[in-house]
Amino acid sequence: MAHKTTSSLAAEARARLDALAGRTHLSTAQRREIPVQEMPHQPPCERVRNMSEVALGYTPEQARLEALRCLECKNAPCIAGCPVGVNIPGFIGAIAHGDLQRALEVVKESNLLPAICGRVCPQETQCQARCVVGKMHKNPNRAVSIGRLERFVADFGRQQHWAAAPEIKPATGKKVGIVGSGPASLTAAADLRRAGHAVTIFEAFHKPGGVMIYGIPEFRLPKRIVDAEVEALIRIGVEIRTNFVVGRTRTMAQLLDEDGYDAIFIGTGAGLPKFMHVEGESLVGVYSANEYLTRVNLMRAYDAQHAGTPILRPRRVAVFGGGNVAMDSARSALRLGAEQVHLIYRRTEVEMPARLEEIQHAKEEGVQFHFLENAKRILGDEADRVIGVELLRYRLGEPDSSGRASPVAIDGSEFTLDVDGVIVAIGNDSNPLLVQATPGLKADKYGRIQVDQDLRTSLDRVYAGGDIVQGAATVIIAMGQGRRAARSINALLAG
Repeated sequence: MAHKTTSSLAAEARARLDALAGRTHLSTAQRREIPVQEMPHQPPCERVRNMSEVALGYTPEQARLEALRCLECKNAPCIAGCPVGVNIPGFIGAIAHGDLQRALEVVKESNLLPAICGRVCPQETQCQARCVVGKMHKNPNRAVSIGRLERFVADFGRQQHWAAAPEIKPATGKKVGIVGSGPASLTAAADLRRAGHAVTIFEAFHKPGGVMIYGIPEFRLPKRIVDAEVEALIRIGVEIRTNFVVGRTRTMAQLLDEDGYDAIFIGTGAGLPKFMHVEGESLVGVYSANEYLTRVNLMRAYDAQHAGTPILRPRRVAVFGGGNVAMDSARSALRLGAEQVHLIYRRTEVEMPARLEEIQHAKEEGVQFHFLENAKRILGDEADRVIGVELLRYRLGEPDSSGRASPVAIDGSEFTLDVDGVIVAIGNDSNPLLVQATPGLKADKYGRIQVDQDLRTSLDRVYAGGDIVQGAATVIIAMGQGRRAARSINALLAG
C-alpha cells in the first residue's frame, strides 16, 4: 500500500476546500460526498526502526475538511458513546468554522486529556460507532474521524500555547489523596482541584502517568504529551509525590487518621501480569508484556546510548496475545532489532480485541500473525535460555462468557517454532499489594476493589475507579470513572 505524504494529503484537502469556498451552507448530500481524510503516517520501512510517532496527525486543511463531514445532529448519538460525554458536534462545528481555540475549550469542558485520548482511545467502538454519517453510508469506516479531530485540536492548541488554567474555586480547607497517577487518577485530581480542595497524588514509580508512561510505546503516545498533561495539573496546584508506595511508605489508615486527608481515591490500575502457566515460562528470555514494555517505555531501553536499562534483544520473538498490548510488544520488539516477530493468537483475527488500526500497522511493519495457535510449552537449552516454543493448533468451538467463540485444542497438532525470545501479553490482573496492606478494603476473587454505584469502597471516605475496579480497559473509560469518583468525593466533602 502506497503511503501519501503529509504535503500531498494537505494539498488534496486544500483543493476540495477551495471547491467548497463561498458556500454558506452545505447540504447533507454535499457533506456525504466529502471523503474520509486519511491520517498521514511514517512509511513502514522508515518507522519500523525508530521510536518516533507513527501517526503524524491531520494538517489544518484536513481537519477542517473532515469536520465539514459532520452533520451536527440534534440528538448527537456520538456523545452517548463517549465515556466522559464530550460535546462532539460542538467542538467539531467549531473546527469547521475555523475557531480552533473554541473547539479546544469545548473538548476540555469534559476531557482534560484530549491529546492522549485522540491517540489511544478506541473511538471506532465508542463515539464513532454511533456516528450517523457512518450509518448513512452503511460503513463504520466512513464515520466522522472524531478521535483524529480531537487529537488535532489538542496538538494545535499546545503548539499555540493555549494553556489557559481552568477556574479554581475558593479553597475549601479539605485534603484529598490520590493513589496512582494513571488516567483515572489524573482526571479525578483535576476535578477535585477545580472544586477548591488540596490534592496530592501518590505514585509508586519515579515518574507519573501510570500506564500511559510505562505501558504505551513512544511510537503510539509520545511521552512529552503525557508530561504536558501532568505539568498542567501541577500548574493548577496538584502536588505529586513519586516513589511513594501507599501500603508501604504510608498506610491508608495513616493518610486518613494521621496525615489529615479527608478522602482518598484509589486509581492504581491493573498492573499484575497474567501468565499462560505452561512449562518453560521461567526460562531466560521470557518476559511478561508488563515488564517488557516498562523496560522499553518508562526505562527507555530502546535508547541504549543514554539509558543503561538491561533488556534482551532476541532475533526471533514470539508474542502471545491478541490485544493492543500484544501489538505494542510485537512492534516494540521490531524496533529493538528483532529480525522476525511472530504474534500467536488462539482465535482468529475476527475475535482479536486489538484496534483495527494497530493490527494494520503491525502487519505493515512485518509482524507475522499466527491464528488458531497457542503455546503448549516453551523450550530451553542446557543454560535455561529460550530456543523455541512448542505450539498446538486450535479450532473454534461454542461461544464463551465473553461472547467470542472458545478455542478448542486439536489433539496431535503440535509443532515447533524456533525463537530465542518470548513475550506473554495475555492481560493483567489487579495488583494485590494495596488490598493486602489495607484491612477492611474488600476486593473480589480477581483482586478488583469492590465499590458501590458512587464508587465508594468498603472503607469510609475511600473511593476507587479505573482498572483497579473494572479490570483492564481503556484510557477513556478509566477517565470516566475518575470523573464519577470526583463527583462523589465533592458531594461528601460539601456535605
